Amino acid sequence: MYVVQIASEVAPVAKIGGLADVMMGLSRELKWKGIRVDTVIPKYDCLDTHGLSLECVQKGIRSFFDGEWHDHSLWRGRWSDASSGDLELTFLESHNPKRFFDRGCIYGCHDDIDRFLSFSRAVLQWLMGQETAPDVIHIHDWETAAIAFLIRAEPFRTYFEKTRTVLTIHNIAYQGRCQTMDLDRVGVSGSWYDSPKRLQDDFGSDLNLLKGGIVFSDYVTTVSPTYATEVLTPEGGKGLHLTLNQYSDKFCGILNGIDYSYWNPEIDSHIPFRYSERSKAQSPEDKLLVSEKAKNKETLRKALGLKADSTKPLVVSISRLVQQKGVELIRYAILNAHKKGMQYIVLGTAPDPAIQWEFVTLAHTYAHDPHVRILLQQEESTAHRLYAASDIFLMPSLFEPCGLTQLIALKYGSIPIVRSTGGLCDTVFDVDYSKKPFAETNGFVFNNPDVVGLDSALDRALAFWRQDGEAWQSLMLQAMQYDFSWNTPANHYLNIYQKILSRNSYRYETDSTTEYSERATQ
Repeated sequence: MYVVQIASEVAPVAKIGGLADVMMGLSRELKWKGIRVDTVIPKYDCLDTHGLSLECVQKGIRSFFDGEWHDHSLWRGRWSDASSGDLELTFLESHNPKRFFDRGCIYGCHDDIDRFLSFSRAVLQWLMGQETAPDVIHIHDWETAAIAFLIRAEPFRTYFEKTRTVLTIHNIAYQGRCQTMDLDRVGVSGSWYDSPKRLQDDFGSDLNLLKGGIVFSDYVTTVSPTYATEVLTPEGGKGLHLTLNQYSDKFCGILNGIDYSYWNPEIDSHIPFRYSERSKAQSPEDKLLVSEKAKNKETLRKALGLKADSTKPLVVSISRLVQQKGVELIRYAILNAHKKGMQYIVLGTAPDPAIQWEFVTLAHTYAHDPHVRILLQQEESTAHRLYAASDIFLMPSLFEPCGLTQLIALKYGSIPIVRSTGGLCDTVFDVDYSKKPFAETNGFVFNNPDVVGLDSALDRALAFWRQDGEAWQSLMLQAMQYDFSWNTPANHYLNIYQKILSRNSYRYETDSTTEYSERATQ
């Protein structure tokens, strides 16, 4: 089976959020299972090239955009890491005069619709030049959702007749709303897609690229079972709940995994002292796990200028600083860290200038505080060290489709405090209220997204840490022993691939060819 994964991000070379980690982890797991996989993203000028070897392997790939044909180049890359091995990647470089991906950023440009529509068409042009068509094209979020309907239009429909598409929705809040003229630019008739049965927004006059992906893909997934039920509601579906309910027969939630070859304290090259859930069994004193985490904590405290205080647990948040992630609750935790007797470190950046400025101000205020640090950066090695050093991981999301950081925290023995939403419901089980025996619990959960709800869980966790060291160590071990690897999710995806490939023909007919698009087939 030949599978092509196409998205806007892949970790660690082009990462903004969890999508990047999914692209890395799922692609790698599918390869380990013997699947031929190409993992394709744009060639940004801001790629993190540390550990990445790049080679241009093909030039002169022609693709149509806005009335003209433009050249593209194909690059192959191999990212190497001492602990997690190699990852093979494919990058498509645009030579459009508008320099779509030479902007120093991944998202946030005024013409993001043009950028990713152009990329989506160009990837298909490259694939159509290969001897073998993919069996499955797996697309992710609105940025590549257009591929689901572009391959059913000219000039692609014949070549990709047997190719099936799977769309994964990582966050339904981002949908790629656009106009008919935007589709005209990539050589299809935007007016043909301006229909409630195709791309017309369910509650507006715009076209909606994510809706198009849902309608025209052979199967649609999202990133956790709970989130799959939430998006079928008016509140959770963000305007797409009617479409998802209409196509519920080809929709499900598959919980994301994490890549334990990259996120694993037993082999992590980024942390000074390695450890695993087996450390306790290997130590006659049953203390090795705790002592190694303590050494990581001591090292981190020294590096950041925090006071070495054995009476205070180290609490960490690693997050994009956006409203979805509960930034007001993170701010509340910063301001109340001293009162609650904890040390608190926040790592992240904010795309919203107002939020970024607020946290810049807080970072200056606490720059020399003995118990609080705010690190406004996006740096992978720092994140690894924070997971390894922390006692508690705070994740007060207002909504969370899956969440990967809580899964990483569990593996590193950092006990999560989360809000009861989306994938957090499927992965974190409260010590007191989950109705599970203690041996199956792994964290603390609160329901209401406010300071009262946060206080209820945070205060319980802090009291537990202070009062019962042995029980806390047991909780750490339980957390680390949960298996959220990519093995099971990848098997679910393989089952879906096989299911849709067994169909005799493509499920939906399209006829979007116009005189305009004929110029795009020359």
